[in-house]
Amino acid sequence: MSSLHYVSLQNWIPAFAGTTEFLAIVIALTPALARLAGHLCATNRPNARPTHSNHTLMPYRPALTNAARPSTFTVDAIDEHGIVQPTPIAGEHPLTIFVDKREILTIMTLGAAPEALVIGYLRNQRLLESIEDIVSVQVDWEVNACSVTTRNGLKNLDEKMAKRTKTTGCGEGTVFGDLMADLENVKLRDDVRLNEATLYALLNNVRLYESIYKQAGAVHGCALVQNQLTPSPQPLCFASSVPLSHEGSGARNSSLSPRGRGTEGEGEILTFVEDVGRHNAVDAIAGWMWLEGVDGGDKIFYTTGRLTSEMVIKAAQMGIPFLVSRSGLTQMGYEIAQKTGITMIGRAVNKHYLLFTGAKRLVKAPAVVSP
Repeated sequence: MSSLHYVSLQNWIPAFAGTTEFLAIVIALTPALARLAGHLCATNRPNARPTHSNHTLMPYRPALTNAARPSTFTVDAIDEHGIVQPTPIAGEHPLTIFVDKREILTIMTLGAAPEALVIGYLRNQRLLESIEDIVSVQVDWEVNACSVTTRNGLKNLDEKMAKRTKTTGCGEGTVFGDLMADLENVKLRDDVRLNEATLYALLNNVRLYESIYKQAGAVHGCALVQNQLTPSPQPLCFASSVPLSHEGSGARNSSLSPRGRGTEGEGEILTFVEDVGRHNAVDAIAGWMWLEGVDGGDKIFYTTGRLTSEMVIKAAQMGIPFLVSRSGLTQMGYEIAQKTGITMIGRAVNKHYLLFTGAKRLVKAPAVVSP
């Protein structure tokens, strides 16, 4: 694009930014031009998140709602002494996904990051190849539905929906198509390493994290964690604020804001997601990575849940070479980890862990010799 065209576009976009006409034009643009439009708008809005220092364009983002639900609700419970105790409990809501007006399925979710969850679900199900395939994601909790509009439709949808696998995920996850499809095409990086000190920093940051689980229990958590020291985008974290005033409902708001990320640097939590099912949490992180243009090639994926085949497959599909859990693993999860070459670490708490696969990527700390 010539400098004259660039300057003209830069002067034109801020005047119409935020109007419905502007949105319609951006949606109609090709993904490359949509990225440029988003970049120019960001540079002209107060408090806009800056682009990287090398002036690369912001990642393409489809039109999105911001429909986060309260993560916890307060109800009365009676303790063993007969005393009424206001007690936070986790939210749970049905969300039916429609793609190009076709119903795909209904999932049960905490509802804290529904747009990222739906995008990540479509990614991990291999129904879409890139974020540029999505025009818009619109969540409406009045009808408990999410409408996704794509550019070119979903490929081979009938074939994939004809074969469903019920997984062991909480709430019974569903995988469309062949569970092992495309795994032979997954190539994880072999040139990255995980220092034992970084692993310990990760586990400490997770321990200190202000999670919904500490408030209400009943949820699983997943985190994308920094390994190498590179700039990180805005994290997707759920912070609770003051209770809503709805007739004693005790609902607490959730927002996407940084909090409790732990020590910055290696082992830093980039994004932390909790949901009623661990498969939902991993899908939401996959969606966040697409939205933010984050590559998983040097990152660490942490989960509070067990390492099943579904968890290993999704981590590998996201290109993440390190998978860590405080829980154990299943036989199929172990076999798939061996097949993909992922570095899988289980029973990881404090300074204890069990390394099951991918030992070549883990760098042990030097042994301390006592005087």
